[in-house]
Amino acid sequence: MRDWSLHLGDPLHLTLAADARLCSTDYVNDHIWEAELGDNDAERSFFGLSTTFGARARSMRLFLRFSENGVSLTDPNAFSVKPTLRRFYPNFLTFDFVPFESLHAALDLWTPESPAVAGRVTVVNKTSAARVVQLEVCAALSPLGGQSIIPTQQQLVNILAGQSGGIAPVIFMTGGPKHGAGPFASLLLDLELGPGAARTISFAQAALDTVPNGFDLARKTAARPWQAELARIEILDAAQTYDIRTEDPEWDAALAFSQKAAHGLMMSGGALPQPSFVQARSPNHGFSNKGDGTDYPPAWNGQFALDAYYLANVLRAAPQTAKNLLLNFLSAQNEDGEADGKPGIANQRGRFLSPPLLASLAQAYFQATQDVDFLRETFPKLVKFFWSWFSAAHDRNRDGVPEWDNPLQTGYEDNPLFDLWDAKAQGVNISTVHSPALEAALYREARMLIRLGRKLGKPDEETALIYAQAEKLKEALNASWNPSADFYAYRDADTKATSEAKVVARRKGDGTTRPKFESETPVRLVVEVQSEDPLPSRPEAEICEYFIKAKGEMEVVGASQFQRREGGWIATTQTTFSRIGRIAVKGLGAEDKLIVRAADLSAEDLTLTLPLWAQALDEQRASALIGRNLMTNERFAKRFGLSALAGAIKKNVENVAAVNPEFNLLIAEGLLAYGFRAEAARIVSRMMNAIVQNLKQNRAFFARYHAEKGTGIGERNSVGGLAPVGLFMRALGVTIFSDTRVRLEGRNPFPFSTTIKHKGLTVVRGLEQTTITFPNGESAIVKDEAPQIVEM
Repeated sequence: MRDWSLHLGDPLHLTLAADARLCSTDYVNDHIWEAELGDNDAERSFFGLSTTFGARARSMRLFLRFSENGVSLTDPNAFSVKPTLRRFYPNFLTFDFVPFESLHAALDLWTPESPAVAGRVTVVNKTSAARVVQLEVCAALSPLGGQSIIPTQQQLVNILAGQSGGIAPVIFMTGGPKHGAGPFASLLLDLELGPGAARTISFAQAALDTVPNGFDLARKTAARPWQAELARIEILDAAQTYDIRTEDPEWDAALAFSQKAAHGLMMSGGALPQPSFVQARSPNHGFSNKGDGTDYPPAWNGQFALDAYYLANVLRAAPQTAKNLLLNFLSAQNEDGEADGKPGIANQRGRFLSPPLLASLAQAYFQATQDVDFLRETFPKLVKFFWSWFSAAHDRNRDGVPEWDNPLQTGYEDNPLFDLWDAKAQGVNISTVHSPALEAALYREARMLIRLGRKLGKPDEETALIYAQAEKLKEALNASWNPSADFYAYRDADTKATSEAKVVARRKGDGTTRPKFESETPVRLVVEVQSEDPLPSRPEAEICEYFIKAKGEMEVVGASQFQRREGGWIATTQTTFSRIGRIAVKGLGAEDKLIVRAADLSAEDLTLTLPLWAQALDEQRASALIGRNLMTNERFAKRFGLSALAGAIKKNVENVAAVNPEFNLLIAEGLLAYGFRAEAARIVSRMMNAIVQNLKQNRAFFARYHAEKGTGIGERNSVGGLAPVGLFMRALGVTIFSDTRVRLEGRNPFPFSTTIKHKGLTVVRGLEQTTITFPNGESAIVKDEAPQIVEM
């Protein structure tokens, strides 16, 4: 158990919520709190907790107030010693502070279950004289359709209660408190403390449908055996997290908070067979108006495979995470082998095929546990899932190389090439494009299946078809390789060519245009309608190869093909054209503009480098891709990681060009596979700098980070923005399989020694050697850089 001493200004993550490993979380009524350590504005500065009960209140605050000799303090900035964070778990925080001189205090905060939160205050008189201190637990509720917190009684016990959004928060305090007379509704105790004396007081808040129900739960919560519960939390945490100690305390905190936050995202399974996760868990989340969770926003309506893969990487110390998440995907598999891409706790479905990452999840779990029984059970389902990608629904022209169905499958839904909503994006129909990212993911899926099959003793004949399909995917990737740029390119699914941007026609309003467009290679067209009308009518366009309709190719882009977007409509033709002689459009307003373009498939983004992760390149191409593109500042390598788009970060695309830690993880894993350990470590370091910066400034992780400024972008406390704990350890060259088995390879690429503790095992990874001490006291010193397993 590690004791910290973290202040405001240090990396902090102070979210507090029920831990699904220790209780059954309530998916539709989950109360999430944030600990507050003060504010620059003294009137709003307090030390305690805040929430909105899932946006059912404007705000709810619980905070402490200390009084002695006529001086009252609520602002922690005025304390003799400001609060410092000593311990943290997903559902438990401990702070040390000194409100008045020589009055040492500790505050424990705990969320034992979804609708309740509790606190325990211990004060110690460090003087040689007796003193009387008043302790108040204050509450302030800004309700939505209810009543602010007021002093009241329940069963002759003084409590605080209020009402907001259909729930009734109730605050209970042990010790027989009276109601305080200060500016805030409070419960007050006079603490008489002799020299060296200590006193511990507990309080609890519960918010249920009625005050009596809330009172019963709050009183029971405050009376729970704190020390036994804390011991249980500490034992579980020690078993499922790595204690990582570098020579940079800010990195240590970020790596520890990431594991805390990752466990805190887990929720009880509900309709899924195993616990799942939400993408973010913040005070505004956790309440379903419909009462069943089916109305939740995307961050709460299902698990996505790329998020699951990243979460399993962060929680490498808890390999059952990968197993459980994989089982959830397989529980949503149909008879054709298709596994839904976003199965949810309330039985939600994404209604798109999961991206091919499931065998990688299975491999991650099996590598850590060698659980052959689990592998034997899931292997046939994984094989069936792999082949489902090659059905006619996903390989539309039956060329053996599937296409994405939905931008959501890519993990980069705001990719400017495929984003349908953003008016600045192209909005090409993703199902018309061959994507090296999908081909690479399928190639890796095939490699993982072949590897897992061998672990099960499957003869090569059983995986021969998978191998043959992998070779076909590799051929497609080779065809996408641009040797002049040492980079991959998107290709049209039918022509297999990479078309470039060209405006074919423009006009205003309904009518006919004669573009006289010709192209040596047929191109696919993007038809865009720009309108200032907030409710524009849906258009229809007719595109002909010749001006005379009866001659040559013709396609009617029907009204149903047009997708709504910011400022108009967008559609992609199903036909490719080598010439265009006539375009007719109807359904436009007089000022609406029609723009017809050749799809620009020359766009470059980070997903095009995923063949590196799949190990689908030879070493020469890999070196060229890395040297000319990935690790070059003019291309992808930026101050805070690999940017999503190549080139300089322009202001109008800085959000979509941000550093996505999930893709940085995949690329860094590819770098390690090809022996580029120093480069992988550089990516880790740059991401860590962005993460530390946001934990210090905002006390939060973010979905993405600005590539040059490090600013957090997108969902606050998102799973995809956590520090990549597993990647850090792999870059360090350390893989812990158990407390008696460790793999080492290469040299420590970081400029500091790192100590990792787990279940009694200690690994000290120095710059020149590694010392491993096993739980029984045996130790080994390793200086050799060759990959090796060290066992007790």
